[in-house]
Amino acid sequence: MKIIILGAGQVGTTLAENLVSEDNDITLVDSDLTRLESLQDKHDLRAVKGSASSPKILRDAGAPDADLLVAVTNSDEINMMACQVAYTLFNTPTKIARIRNSEYLREKDKLFNSNVIPIDHIISPEKLVTEDIVRLIEYPGALQVGYFADNRIGMVVCKAYYGGPLVGYAISTLREHMPYIDCRILSILRQDKMIRPQASTIIEAGDEVTFICATV
Repeated sequence: MKIIILGAGQVGTTLAENLVSEDNDITLVDSDLTRLESLQDKHDLRAVKGSASSPKILRDAGAPDADLLVAVTNSDEINMMACQVAYTLFNTPTKIARIRNSEYLREKDKLFNSNVIPIDHIISPEKLVTEDIVRLIEYPGALQVGYFADNRIGMVVCKAYYGGPLVGYAISTLREHMPYIDCRILSILRQDKMIRPQASTIIEAGDEVTFICATV
């Protein structure tokens, strides 16, 4: 499978490292040449330096022949535009984008379809344990994942981002924002200091939040 990964940050790098194989032809796009060269030295992949939403860069990355495009840059808008360009100019069959901003996510049914913004699947880092994300690529936004009790319980560590659905809210409102996920917050790491979560604790951008969740 020919796969283009846009963004060589933590998520993009992890995806590239896990998807590189004899069966996958991976191209990684990023504006940081040093990072790309470092990854090329370690893995059998192709690297293209440039803007992830540029038609020329996407063409150079092999978009006309790609089977899958995964847009995981740090910008929702660049990820969306890259999927639009890949669909309109190159008819890329499958497009996955990381979207963090809760305003976009609230309107996802209206925004993300072939008639508006052609994204086939959305990755939202703060909804890591939902079934959709598990089916796409295993926990792409997680910092750490572990399973216990015969895989019936999962522990997920993820970073809270500006615009995310939990940032700015108290832990006591967790179920309101994640109504379909049975989970609890075990700990919060904030600026290298461990915080014992209370019901009144407000989640801030940059927090590393440890969840324990039921997986079945």
